[in-house]
Amino acid sequence: MSTSRIRSLDLVRGAACVLMAIDHVRVYSGLPAGGPSPGIFFTRWITHFVAPTFCLLAGTGAYLLGRRLNDSRALAKFLATRGLLFVVLELTVIRFLWSFNPNLAAFSLAGVIWMLGWCMLLLAACVRLPAHVVGWSGVAIVLVQQLFSLVPRVLPENARAGFGAVWAFIYPSGSDALLGVNVLYVLVPWIGVMMAGYGFGVIMTLKDVVRRRALLRIGLGMTGAFFLLAIALTIATRGRTNDGDIAPFWMQMLNQQKYPASQLFLLMTLGPTIALLSVVESARGWWSRALVTFGRVPMFYYLAHILVIHIAALLVNLLRTGASHGEWYVTAPYTSVPADQQWSLGLLYLVVVIVVAGLLYPACQWYAAMKARHRGGWMQYL
Repeated sequence: MSTSRIRSLDLVRGAACVLMAIDHVRVYSGLPAGGPSPGIFFTRWITHFVAPTFCLLAGTGAYLLGRRLNDSRALAKFLATRGLLFVVLELTVIRFLWSFNPNLAAFSLAGVIWMLGWCMLLLAACVRLPAHVVGWSGVAIVLVQQLFSLVPRVLPENARAGFGAVWAFIYPSGSDALLGVNVLYVLVPWIGVMMAGYGFGVIMTLKDVVRRRALLRIGLGMTGAFFLLAIALTIATRGRTNDGDIAPFWMQMLNQQKYPASQLFLLMTLGPTIALLSVVESARGWWSRALVTFGRVPMFYYLAHILVIHIAALLVNLLRTGASHGEWYVTAPYTSVPADQQWSLGLLYLVVVIVVAGLLYPACQWYAAMKARHRGGWMQYL
């Protein structure tokens, strides 16, 4: 396994970290999640690549770690332990960082870290199987994901409500989730993406020329399939809504379902991501070094970026309005910024640059260096 191969994964993961900061600054700015202007639409759309990239590469990283450990039991233990840690962090530390509300029971969210944690736990049960079996099983889960919505319907009427409250964590069931948890990321199809990423690790261990050719073919093939299917579907469904306000064709085509992530959404995001992996292996320069730094410490980055962005939002509000308005963020990432107090796109991107380049990069440099000096122990989980 060459250094450049690991570097390319870190670089793409680091790029996803930067895109994640854009989306979360947008959350605190109060700007809507897409539309109506092209600027706001693309500010949200480009960040759709974040969750699929992290989920796919988490599976790939697990496969590569398994090769290094050469011990499926040790790999399963690591994935289960890290997965449980992620779930606990989502419900405690991350919930507090989003809202600064010490009453954690007031609002619970099953977000992206929750999803990644449970998917790691499920993947831990699969690592004794051949990688190609895990990978293709993951692809199958993605392709047939809508079948999971049928599971509660086969139960007797008196059992559906209770079962649906649990099943809501797996796939939308039409019922509210257990304990009033707000489920943003269901486990299907994301467990399929992570399992596919595990099988994808086999490709990442091929020789350089063969690997790059395979990555480019797979990535461009998925991207091409997306455009063909999305264009056909948009033509077939265009104008069928009754709201009288039809979005531009290109906007409707790119506006694919994320919650839960549809097959088209995953083709749209994972295709270009895989193709990009074939291109960036030889990338050099300050920008690539910065992205690799972020990509080597993604969980540390995640925790730090929410804290820094939240504080930055309070400071921006203080400068603009004379008050920090922490009450706007008590249920973040569902915020309640008044329409007349929403930021401009220019201010949003200015804050992104200051936060990412000025604050997060030095912090991640420090943590990455410390993690390199102290391999193993608790640092391997962040």
